[in-house]
Amino acid sequence: MGKGFAAHPPLVEFRGGEDIDSPSIASRTLMERFRYPEELLAFTQKTESANNVGYFRFGPEIVLYGRCSEGRGQSGISASLYDVQRDTRSSDGRLELPFNIDEVIDNLRLERYPLCSLGRRESFLKSVYYRLRPLTNQSFRRGIKQLYFRKWQAAPFPHWPVDTTVEDLCESVLLRAMRARGIQSVPFIWFWPKGIRACAMMTHDVETKAGREFCSELLEIDDCFGVKASFQIVPERRYEVPSSLLQRIRSRGFEIGIQDLNHDGRLFDDRSEFRRRVALINRYGKEYGANGFRGAVLYRRPEWYEDLDFSFDMSIPNVAHLDPQPGGCCTVMPYFIGGVLELPLTTVQDYTLLHILNEHSIALWKTQLDRIMAKHGLASFIVHPDYLLEAEARRIYEDLLRHVSELRDNRSVWVALPGEIDRWWRTRSRMKVVRHDDFWRIEGEGCEQAVLAFAKDVNGRLVYNVTEASAAGVSGSSQ
Repeated sequence: MGKGFAAHPPLVEFRGGEDIDSPSIASRTLMERFRYPEELLAFTQKTESANNVGYFRFGPEIVLYGRCSEGRGQSGISASLYDVQRDTRSSDGRLELPFNIDEVIDNLRLERYPLCSLGRRESFLKSVYYRLRPLTNQSFRRGIKQLYFRKWQAAPFPHWPVDTTVEDLCESVLLRAMRARGIQSVPFIWFWPKGIRACAMMTHDVETKAGREFCSELLEIDDCFGVKASFQIVPERRYEVPSSLLQRIRSRGFEIGIQDLNHDGRLFDDRSEFRRRVALINRYGKEYGANGFRGAVLYRRPEWYEDLDFSFDMSIPNVAHLDPQPGGCCTVMPYFIGGVLELPLTTVQDYTLLHILNEHSIALWKTQLDRIMAKHGLASFIVHPDYLLEAEARRIYEDLLRHVSELRDNRSVWVALPGEIDRWWRTRSRMKVVRHDDFWRIEGEGCEQAVLAFAKDVNGRLVYNVTEASAAGVSGSSQ
């Protein structure tokens, strides 16, 4: 990533007019997302006296879950959800919110809302399925999954096929905070290096011996389109993991991740058993040189991630209507869970596309990509080598690779390995936008990779203006 970056971080002219030295109450999640100067915006968040927890709205489209100081939250989602937008005000340059924005965003990203919970029936069916799974064939399992997901379209939340609730909330609140402070624009560190519009990453979960044997051919297919991927390996029981396979993957410039321990679907069933297994998982991570983890079948418990000795996780879907564990993080951006960076799965898996939805083109993937790019987010894919053994599946995957490579070449999409994204997001998180005399500039280790952007209020809409980095710097208004 080092080539092509400016020798020095860009300077952008600051033209006075607003007091930026007054104390402020910052939002952790807004700061994490935008990396703007903390002193520019201030918030008052009223939840101290709130004693009701439930779903509510912020405007007509944004559904949230948590505590609100006005109205009443509901246990389910309906057209009559209370809209707290009417209780949002500004005073003395501060935006007054009737909820805690960090709390409601955490509730979404960490799946702390009720629709994420497995009921007793679902937990029982899961237990029965994994006990009988070794005795069944793929055709039978496919039928069971189609039956299980037959009512998936009735799920009211998150929003299919891509949910951007976190992005929508952050942008709406940022715009209102700017108006409360009387400023037209806010400088921030652009989401991706070099001002790139959006990001995409490819991952391959290797689940069977047949999939393992196909990995060499899959390396060739990916390389034909200039797309490097991460291969998630199951360390135990499923298949032997020869060192030659790991070396072949690494030597071609691809990455290795750990997928669960033995893929039995029970990693997160019991805390003590999880700790026993995770000690082995961490050991395999070091042995394989893997910095990333993914839970089998995307089972997950973010509150247990503190035991993982990995830099990043890739287990939380954006929308989980068609996954055994319901929920979804409702964001298309990376985010931190303690010290672990979450790289959410933001597109439908190949198995789901082909065998649950019975779609045999990349039309849905293209729709998801367009919506993710509109929010400048991360489009992440899981394509299994196990399911690419069929010629039609390979054709569809090659269509996807062709489309992704065209986005890279023509529409400023960074096609990156998970480890590269992890390193960038961590580096960005340590940078700051600071004022020097009449200029804004980015400071911090790695700032030569970053680009300064402005969030602007244009006719009541939040619009991003990305500057062009150069060694000499560029100027622009912050009014």
